[in-house]
Amino acid sequence: MEIYKKFELEDCPFCGGAGLLEEENDWCWYVTCVDCGSQTAPIEYRRAEDREGAAGKAANLWNLGKVIRSDLGE
Repeated sequence: MEIYKKFELEDCPFCGGAGLLEEENDWCWYVTCVDCGSQTAPIEYRRAEDREGAAGKAANLWNLGKVIRSDLGE
């Protein structure tokens, strides 16, 4: 099963938009809101066997509401 389908994401704690699990060049995962751009901190991994665990940690941070938000103009 593809990693993206393994984790269910809550709605954005700021605007209620959909969260999107994203991978950055095979070194980290984070979740971002498709509406307002809020996101989790990047969760790094170094080995392929740690990839899924890092994705799960990013999803968990999002679902707990541990999200960074930049207001417009920042």
